[in-house]
Amino acid sequence: MSKALMQAGRPIFFNLCEWGDMHPARWGAAYGNSWRTTNDIEDTWNSMTSMADQNEVWAEYARPGGWNDPDMLEVGNGGMTNDEYIVHFSIWAISKAPLIIGCDVRHMSQDTYDILANKEVIAVNQDPLGVQGKKVRMEGSSEIWAAPLTGYRTAVLLLNRHAKDEAQITAHWDDIGLPAGTAVDARDLWLHKTLDAKFTDKMSFNVTPHAARMFVLTPLKSQMD
Repeated sequence: MSKALMQAGRPIFFNLCEWGDMHPARWGAAYGNSWRTTNDIEDTWNSMTSMADQNEVWAEYARPGGWNDPDMLEVGNGGMTNDEYIVHFSIWAISKAPLIIGCDVRHMSQDTYDILANKEVIAVNQDPLGVQGKKVRMEGSSEIWAAPLTGYRTAVLLLNRHAKDEAQITAHWDDIGLPAGTAVDARDLWLHKTLDAKFTDKMSFNVTPHAARMFVLTPLKSQMD
């Protein structure tokens, strides 16, 4: 199939699916453009986060033209809360996973549309550098995910997996790959605004249960001259 598609005379995106049984991340790039790393996802928090965990293991194999696929998006199918769907879309985006809509787009709610059409989060997913984001720190139910982007920027996801308790999550520069002393602007991708504060060496936010905050950090121009 791979050879036939390459002879079709036009680009065709080819996804390989054997549910990750034979570790296709190790060989899939020779045959297709993405490969399933997991079993089928279900529209639940536990299933979604399990798919994210399993997919993250293979991050080093992802690159432009070949991507790890933790299965389709469940956003809008009704089994999770809006905050949980934001987590879902954010993890898939920073993981550079294929963003395949799995709900009925003819009947989606405004909340669902606002998640799936978030251009700033999609831009992280589509960044030309093509480096899959990974967990860089885990403390209890709190996680920090990070990925380098073009233009010396960094995508950061602060995730609270606890079901009941709010968490204060602090991202330190040495965890997310920024040099010590770097001052940055922080763009909140879900609030669609650049925060007034500048951050140096770390950033800290309270995150509600089963929710996430997602940012793009950009070094101040004075430090890039």
